Amino acid sequence: MKWKKKDNFLEKNFKFNTFSEALNFVNMVAEIAEKLNHHPEIFLHDYNQVKILITTHSEGKISMKDHNLADLIDQL
Repeated sequence: MKWKKKDNFLEKNFKFNTFSEALNFVNMVAEIAEKLNHHPEIFLHDYNQVKILITTHSEGKISMKDHNLADLIDQL
């Protein structure tokens, strides 16, 4: 599944086999976000799914920073 552009955000849903896998993924995303000082909105839902929304709030739109973060998340 590719990232979708929706309301000035890049959005993607990730599905895992277990709650633990989903939570581990959230923590890995958090590590990347901290290193980049660029923090997405992260939603853990339906026990095994993670929805991520990325935007550059200071610009009010999707920027290259968002695409770079999305690429790094996809490499996990």
